Amino acid sequence: MAANLDLYRAKRDFKQTREPKGKAAARGKAQMAGGAFVIHKHAATRLHYDLRLEHDGVLWSWAVTRGPSLDPAEKRLAVHVEDHPLDYGSFEGTIPKGNYGAGAVIVWDEGQWLPEADPVRGMEKGHLAFELKGHKLAGKWHLVRLKPRRGEKRDNWLLIKVEDGFARDDEDILETAPASVKSGLTIEDVEQGRVPLAETKSRKVQDAKPAPTRKAAAAKSASTASALPAFVKPCLATLEEKPPTGETWLHEVKFDGYRTQARIEDGKVKLLTRTGLDWTNRFGKAIPSAFGALPCDAALIDGEIVVLGENGISSFSHLQEALSEERSDGMVYFGFDLLHLDGEDLRDDPLLARKERLEALLQDTPHDGPLRYSEHFIEPGQTMLRHACRMGLEGVISKRADAPYRSGRGRDWVKSKCTQRQEFVIAGYVPSKASRNQLGSLVMGYHEGGELKPAGRVGTGFSRKSAAALKAKLDAIASDVSPFQGKAGRERGIVWVKPELVAEIEFGAWTASKTLRHSAFMGLREDKPADEVVAETPRPPPKAKARQAMQNSAPKATTGIKLSKPDKVLWPDIGFTKQNLLDYYAAIWPHMAPYVVDRPLSLLRAPDGIEAHRFFQKHAMPGMSDAVSTMKDPDGGEELLFIRDFDGLAALVQLGVVEVHVWGAKIDAIETPDQVIFDLDPDPGVDVARVRDAAQTVRQRLTELGFESYLKTSGGKGFHVVMSLKPKADWTEVKEFSRDFAKAMEQAEPKLYTATLSKKARKGRIFIDYLRNGRGSTAIAPFSSRARPGAAVSMPVAWEELAKGLKPDQFRAPDLMKGLPKQDDPWAGFFEPSRSLKR
Repeated sequence: MAANLDLYRAKRDFKQTREPKGKAAARGKAQMAGGAFVIHKHAATRLHYDLRLEHDGVLWSWAVTRGPSLDPAEKRLAVHVEDHPLDYGSFEGTIPKGNYGAGAVIVWDEGQWLPEADPVRGMEKGHLAFELKGHKLAGKWHLVRLKPRRGEKRDNWLLIKVEDGFARDDEDILETAPASVKSGLTIEDVEQGRVPLAETKSRKVQDAKPAPTRKAAAAKSASTASALPAFVKPCLATLEEKPPTGETWLHEVKFDGYRTQARIEDGKVKLLTRTGLDWTNRFGKAIPSAFGALPCDAALIDGEIVVLGENGISSFSHLQEALSEERSDGMVYFGFDLLHLDGEDLRDDPLLARKERLEALLQDTPHDGPLRYSEHFIEPGQTMLRHACRMGLEGVISKRADAPYRSGRGRDWVKSKCTQRQEFVIAGYVPSKASRNQLGSLVMGYHEGGELKPAGRVGTGFSRKSAAALKAKLDAIASDVSPFQGKAGRERGIVWVKPELVAEIEFGAWTASKTLRHSAFMGLREDKPADEVVAETPRPPPKAKARQAMQNSAPKATTGIKLSKPDKVLWPDIGFTKQNLLDYYAAIWPHMAPYVVDRPLSLLRAPDGIEAHRFFQKHAMPGMSDAVSTMKDPDGGEELLFIRDFDGLAALVQLGVVEVHVWGAKIDAIETPDQVIFDLDPDPGVDVARVRDAAQTVRQRLTELGFESYLKTSGGKGFHVVMSLKPKADWTEVKEFSRDFAKAMEQAEPKLYTATLSKKARKGRIFIDYLRNGRGSTAIAPFSSRARPGAAVSMPVAWEELAKGLKPDQFRAPDLMKGLPKQDDPWAGFFEPSRSLKR
């Protein structure tokens, strides 16, 4: 790429503007050497920021319309413009009216840039990866070219911050640091004619360091510091059969104690249980005193309180005994995560970075004191588990080294156990045969499908003393009514109790009837609510899914659900009945199941047909079939609905459900979506050919960003482009990505697309609906029927179908009852995504 300033000079009248004309510069010898970078803040017709990278004697330049962002979720449109001369890098001042780019200009940031590969090849391929070392911007970045549409003249790129130690989303650097790094002037100062009192000498560029930068920003203004939360819901691990493998995981000992959050503020220390209860007084004085002596003003630390046995291994029974006797000697707090420190919210930092900060904070605490740092290991997970089991430990916790801290149960933390062990609800007890005043065995239960299920009996693990104390507690909550339903609730010889107490149980295995074998009582769990106890079974390792044909080789699904009024017509225009709808779902259920099972649902019901009263239902209601499962929303609110099998779908048909809408996440990873959906909703009158083109454009631009996408008809007016994800990013990150992508499409071609919901903005355009990607929002499920004439369905299709004139409502339930198209599954691989939004 030869240095050429002809276009730059042709646009400017240097008799009127003080912009440098530019002189020939020597061609660079090293293609990967990088050089200077500068970002100009430019108040032209529209305020924008100009990114300029030195290469081969000129400054490659992009106009970044909304300015750079340190948040990796914020992808900013960058329009490639003409090269500028090197001496433009120091230009500040005002470009006079009537001239190209008229307006005030300041040097907002400057420093060095280092390309990761040959920048010339990167420009040709449309992808520049580089590092910035500036006063305001640092770390790794990407510039990615968007493929131009037919007739489009602008060379559009996206500027993207990489997720690293310099990334942050708790402040807008454009607002917190608005002034020039060259003169200290703001853009408003220049607009008002102000000039520096003395010429500022060039600053010597130094390597930026993340910790001082973040701390300085927090200290600069109390209003920008992040307030210490009162409590953060803990990150919970998912049980799996084996520890995960790979270099991205680190492994820790699984402690056998009480999960505890330590909150330090202004010299005051609180020790909070996993539900936020203040148990500071129950844990004695030594641990709070140790926290109070730490060299910080405020902190939030995640860890576990244990009592160590003579062998140095944590023992839950020893801890339970100490708590019941109201003594704290021998209690130790092992800290394994740092969530907040002196005004910095660290939850979005990588785990390894948080642990390094925590280790530094605890470095002066005695190694045998009441406060200790939980070490991690990088040996293979299976090796760690084997050693843990030999030592008599409970198991291993494996954590992604690059993962942020996210409340709730997810896949970034995985637990593997040596023996099976979990909490169960005490439903009652059986008195001892020797004496009714003594405890014989406990009757245990767990929650499933909104009711308490029996888990069998536990008759060992307690001493005469602990059994007597436990029996006294149970007698205080005795009940005349069994908490179980059916036969289990009619057993004789059991003293039933209110299902309020939770016990830790160790056991050998589950029986086929899902009761416990070789079980032993370990102690009460006062830190976990009884209504949160469910059967905790390990998830098997994922298996590769074979590509399958989209045809009905599998037998039709069957159900025991009986329809009332099966001849009830739901689609009057074609006479399609409730029984017809159930038969359609029975025919396609093997293909539909992976996209609806174990996902929170939103249902459109039309009990008297689609032309009569219709209403949405998102939460449980009395009288629903047991085949429709419920779960409490972890974020609060009402019970969410989901189904586990075809009986569940049949029960929905019985309710007159004509549309099934799903969340973009599964119930066991509800805070980390596994897909992003773009609903292309055209304004009435927009030709369907334009909508097909729009779908291809969305696909192409997602491909350029490294994401695979899939197509389905909506069954209505448009198409859905669905991007599959590894479930690592949270709802906020997914929503922001989809919003920025839609807005970038709008900015690139404002006459074709809009990212605004209002009807006025949609006129003559296609609305790129990204709003379905927020927490609690839903989209029509693949293969679901629609409340539209002809019983149209939302159908997964191959991208090649667009060129054949595919229509958004092309597929109808009556036709698909006879069989799906005989072709390779166009969505094969959907649940094996290669990427997440986390870098």
